[in-house]
Amino acid sequence: MPYYRQVGEIPHKRHTAFRKPGGGLYAEELMGVEGFSADSALLYHRGLPTAIVDAVTVEEDRGSLTPNLPLKPRAFKTQDLKFGDADAVTDRRRLFGNHDVTIGFVTATAPSPLYRNAAGDELFYVQGGSATVETSYGSLEIGDGDYLVLPTSCTYRVLPHGEVGLFILEARGHIGPPKRYLSAKGQFLEHSPYCERDIRGPSAPLVVDGEDVEVLVRHRAGLTRYTYATHPFDVVGWDGCLYPWVFNIDDFEPITGRVHQPPPVHQTFEGPNFVVCSFCPRKVDYHQDSIPVPYNHANVDSDELMFYVRGNYEARKGSGIGVGSLSLHPSGFTHGPQPGAAEASIGAEFFDETAVMVDTFAPLELGEAADASEDPGYAWTWSKRGPKE
Repeated sequence: MPYYRQVGEIPHKRHTAFRKPGGGLYAEELMGVEGFSADSALLYHRGLPTAIVDAVTVEEDRGSLTPNLPLKPRAFKTQDLKFGDADAVTDRRRLFGNHDVTIGFVTATAPSPLYRNAAGDELFYVQGGSATVETSYGSLEIGDGDYLVLPTSCTYRVLPHGEVGLFILEARGHIGPPKRYLSAKGQFLEHSPYCERDIRGPSAPLVVDGEDVEVLVRHRAGLTRYTYATHPFDVVGWDGCLYPWVFNIDDFEPITGRVHQPPPVHQTFEGPNFVVCSFCPRKVDYHQDSIPVPYNHANVDSDELMFYVRGNYEARKGSGIGVGSLSLHPSGFTHGPQPGAAEASIGAEFFDETAVMVDTFAPLELGEAADASEDPGYAWTWSKRGPKE
């Protein structure tokens, strides 16, 4: 995260004796990325963060990924995915993936186990409902429209308030604001569509007692379940620039122009070989002859995945796309508005639509949840007819 935060009690100087009321030392833990050359946080534990009493390999079957063959545009309905008494960690279903990012969805109702992703950052988008996310840095409340960034190796658990829908990206690296939005010292610049005032982080320590506490850890070789001698939520204070944070899509300030603006003006996050954009309700193009919906375009270097989360998406009218739908427009396919949408949009002054877009620079392959939720007729909605039988 681009700016410094302090929560709870910490000593005046780092790496110095910080004692408990009884006289013993708090255990200092440095959480740092990119080998001591980038963001970090110092956390002060009541117990030892190194004290494990067991470690067990956990088998996992997420199903295989299959290439997008034949190459074609596809649409999916997350609202058709079935979940029982699901939790946000072990029951998320994989929609898409490549070697840079895994994209999934879950409708969670049950508390998750304690979990740590040591292979990369995670990004949640909340598609309805709310939850408390407890972390070693403190608790965060998330609700409809919130993005939650969980940094690599942040231990957390998700406690739904009833039912919560989560669109989840698991990166093989780090997720943050686009570099062009930030000054050399990490402050959001004036042209950025959001800033520090829009961001929520933990505000108080979360201290939980416990012994022999299990934590599920994803790492670069698979999954391991550690048993810790004491509860990992025992941090009395921390400071630094690496921590979980929340940003709501409604706080994104749309950038508009006299004619249609390209997708980079909607960019919200960047990750390793992918970007995330937020399309929000906005005043649209105001040239007297402007066509507000997107022009036909070919993503020659990327696959475009669009998650439709609220409102009416003007460019997709007549395609079967609705709230909860996903469209995948791959590199090699020219895509654009549905027939008649361009003409119908002329004269429009405002679009009431909200969508999350993920563009990946490596092809996205299809997971089991994509197979279970695909709309087989979407590819033919521009021509109004499909293959001859």
